[in-house]
Amino acid sequence: MALVASSMVVAGTAFAAQDKWALKAPNGISFAEFKGYDSWQMIGSSQPDDESGCGTSPSPGCIKSIVGNPVLVKAYNAGIPDNGKPVPDGAAFAKVEWAKARETVPYLVTVPGKLAEVSFMLKDSKRFPKTNGWGYATFQYDAASDTWKAKGDNADFVNACHGCHTVVKARDWVFTHYGKR
Repeated sequence: MALVASSMVVAGTAFAAQDKWALKAPNGISFAEFKGYDSWQMIGSSQPDDESGCGTSPSPGCIKSIVGNPVLVKAYNAGIPDNGKPVPDGAAFAKVEWAKARETVPYLVTVPGKLAEVSFMLKDSKRFPKTNGWGYATFQYDAASDTWKAKGDNADFVNACHGCHTVVKARDWVFTHYGKR
């Protein structure tokens, strides 16, 4: 009986789920820095106009929900970034991205399908001076293996992230608007 129980423990350990909180992006940002992101307040959503792939999976486009931590929500309520003030250090965004799926309820609706990735932006002027105070990290999800991996081969991947945000420099590199509630 002890041998059977011992074998079960070893097998259970070998197949234990991945600890996503232990992952780090190549620039040192860890997934754990954003614990609780799944209960942060909704800031906005987006859906690309083209039907490009979502995250790493080829799919018919994606749906993105952008959420913010309490520091970010407080700053948005104070009028940033439209008031010209910078986003405060400690503010963080999470962008959760799913492949689009179709569902028929009383009408046809596009809903989130398979999870593709979660991207983060963290404002920390001292830690990320080369990217105007913003740190970036993306963690891609593989549903087939129920595992995550950090995007980017080295710390320079953030240049691509920050490069896209230069068009909103006047808004402290923030695309997402906080809609009237």
